[in-house]
Amino acid sequence: MDLGALFDLAPHGPDTFVGVGPRYPWGGLFGGQIVAQALRAAAGTVDDDLEPHSLRAYFIRRGDHTEPIRYEVDRIRNGRSFCTRRVVARQAIGAILNLEASFQRPESTVDLQTVSMPAGLPAPDECPDDGWTSSFARRPVPQAALRAAGATGAGRVAAWLRVDDVVAADELVHRCWLSYMSDDMPTDSVRHALAEAEDPPVTDIDLWWAGSFAASLDHTVWFHRPMRVDEWHLYDFSCHSYVGGRGVSVGHVFTTAGVHVATVAQEVLLRRGTRPAG
Repeated sequence: MDLGALFDLAPHGPDTFVGVGPRYPWGGLFGGQIVAQALRAAAGTVDDDLEPHSLRAYFIRRGDHTEPIRYEVDRIRNGRSFCTRRVVARQAIGAILNLEASFQRPESTVDLQTVSMPAGLPAPDECPDDGWTSSFARRPVPQAALRAAGATGAGRVAAWLRVDDVVAADELVHRCWLSYMSDDMPTDSVRHALAEAEDPPVTDIDLWWAGSFAASLDHTVWFHRPMRVDEWHLYDFSCHSYVGGRGVSVGHVFTTAGVHVATVAQEVLLRRGTRPAG
């Protein structure tokens, strides 16, 4: 699929848009793609000077890559500084995602960054390539380097991510791509936290995880500063809780210069040793 066309949604009636997606290695659609396309649909109903500053999405059903996705936008509120939109993504089975996004007109204030990128981590060129899609490049930071840097929470995972194609100088498109890629790491963080809690700790996570089940439940992104997704960014996640089969993963996204461009939180459902019914 042409990466440049991934967020080119087709109008399909008032405040309604249609998108498509490729088949991914596990079958079905990638949740980050649906979130990003829903954000693009919401942005299609607001003034051009408004930028998305946050989104919250609930994953309802697994998507089918053989069908188009219909995005229905509800104009919740138009304000002088902020606008709010709700988007429901639908396929033949029914709703597959519900998203709310908030947009803000640019506002000049002091720029205060209180979260710093960990020092001493290897650069992208020093990390192995471990991509699972042609949509973006993925270079995980070795666990030994993360342990040396310390962490808040458990199950810390981090990777350098970048869209390999040159992306147009449109902040909205870059924030859609960030939303897309931000769904890549959270499940790994919770999975690593559970493996670390085993006695003795798990050494072969993939073998230990075989036959288990994972699904994203909800996903939140706060956009802080401009960024370019065709440049390397560090996506750094840790698990902050696991109970009732639900794990919460919180992550920060940094440029190579250490600028904190976004914060991400996701709750995932993880069931050890079981498979989904139906």
